[in-house]
Amino acid sequence: MIAHVNGIDLFYEKTGEGRPLLLVHGNGEDHTIFDEAAAELAGSFTCYAVDSRCHGQSGGSGALHYRDMAADMLAFLDELDLRDAIFYGFSDGGIVGLMTAARTDRVTALITSGANTNPTAVKLSLRLMIRGMYFFKKDPKLELMLTEPHISDDTLRSIRAKTLVLAGSKDVIPEEETRHIASVVPGAELRILEGESHGSYIVHSTKIAGLIKEFCL
Repeated sequence: MIAHVNGIDLFYEKTGEGRPLLLVHGNGEDHTIFDEAAAELAGSFTCYAVDSRCHGQSGGSGALHYRDMAADMLAFLDELDLRDAIFYGFSDGGIVGLMTAARTDRVTALITSGANTNPTAVKLSLRLMIRGMYFFKKDPKLELMLTEPHISDDTLRSIRAKTLVLAGSKDVIPEEETRHIASVVPGAELRILEGESHGSYIVHSTKIAGLIKEFCL
């Protein structure tokens, strides 16, 4: 399905019935990483698995900014008139989730996995790898990770949604960054998942479905 927002077409798959649940993927991915989780979640929620701008089957071109991606999600919520929504975001999707929830009361539950608030809050090995890849490819998606986000503590404090902050114990996001996010978002719950990496419990996995159900049902 297509939602026309902010001058671009956002592609999404809608499945299930119940409270609206947005599923937003990470950098360089698309909605299909949630195929297995969405199939399990569809019995409890209306799932909207969205391709972010310049990803998957969605439109967009040129420079990428998290503020624009968050604006797309705000417009998506408005266009479909979704209320009392759950926003689940992985990696870049988690960043967008923080920025979206800070700006709307349509999102009443927020779950993030492996999000960061600034471009240096990732492990050095990953930053060096991304920098090397960008040197050769000049991909705006890679540039985005090198230069953004810049989410202030004031923005985090403005989130009123019930919030769960997730990360793996082997995540590429340092644990102190994950703990910082959870400590600043009012009332946020923190879970560090032992033995999991950045996306091991998310990408083509049903584990994230269980965590979402546990938090939201």
